[in-house]
Amino acid sequence: MPSDLTTRTTIGSWLQLADPNLTEIMARSGFDWLTIDLEHTSTTLAQAAEMIRIGSLAGVPMFARISGHDTDQIKRLLDMGVSGIIAPDVRSASDAERLAAACFYPPRGKRGVGLARAQGYGRSFKQYLEGSANDVVFIPQIEHIGAVDELDGILDVDGVAGFFVGPYDLSGSLGLPGQFDHPDVQAALDRVAEFIRPTGPFAGIHVVDPDINQLRSAIKRGYRFIGFASEMLIFSERMENLASGVQSVR
Repeated sequence: MPSDLTTRTTIGSWLQLADPNLTEIMARSGFDWLTIDLEHTSTTLAQAAEMIRIGSLAGVPMFARISGHDTDQIKRLLDMGVSGIIAPDVRSASDAERLAAACFYPPRGKRGVGLARAQGYGRSFKQYLEGSANDVVFIPQIEHIGAVDELDGILDVDGVAGFFVGPYDLSGSLGLPGQFDHPDVQAALDRVAEFIRPTGPFAGIHVVDPDINQLRSAIKRGYRFIGFASEMLIFSERMENLASGVQSVR
C-alpha cells in the first residue's frame, strides 16, 4: 500500500460479488483501493486470490476484510498479495495485538514465513521482506460500543494503521440497527469522531449507500480512509433507476 495512505484522503470501494469481470471494472474505475469482503459474502479464498490478482495487475491496492479473527486466513491472504487486512469487530487492544502480530514477520510479529504470489512465487522473497512486507496495513473495525470505549488503547497497538467504523454493526450493538439518526447512535459516532486526526493513525468509515452527499459529509468530518458503497450496491441501484426509466417510457 502506498505510504501516503496516512497523509491524504483515500476513497475505495467494497467487493461483495466475487465476479472477476466486475472486479476488473471496479479496478479500472478510479478508486484508490478495493476491499474484498470475506465476512458477509460467499467469496472463497480461491475467488479472492483471482480478485487480488486482477486488482493488483490493474495497479489498485487490494485489501481483504477477513471473516473473523482467523490468523491463518490473514497469513494466506497476505501471501496472495493483499496490501492490507481489515479485521471485523475488534473490541480491545488484546484483540488488535493478536491480529496485528499475524500481519508482520518476526521479530515484529508472528506471521508465518512462506513462498507464494506475494513473494514472487519464491523468486523475490528478499525484496518482499525488505519492502512490501513492512508496508502491510492492518485496520481494526470499530463496530461495537465496547470498542468505542477501548479505541484509545486499540490505536496504541503496534501495527495498527488506523481504524474503520462499521456503522451498521455499531448501531446494532446499541439495539438500534440501521437507525443512524437516533441520538444514541449519533452520540457513539461523535465519540469515535474525537479520534479523528489529520496525521497519525487514520480514521476510516464505510459510506454504505452510494450517495455522494454522504461521502462529502464523511470527508468534511475528517475521515481519511473511506469505503464508498460496493459493486453490488452501485450495480443494483443503477439497475433499479434504469428499470424505472424503462417503465416510464412505455
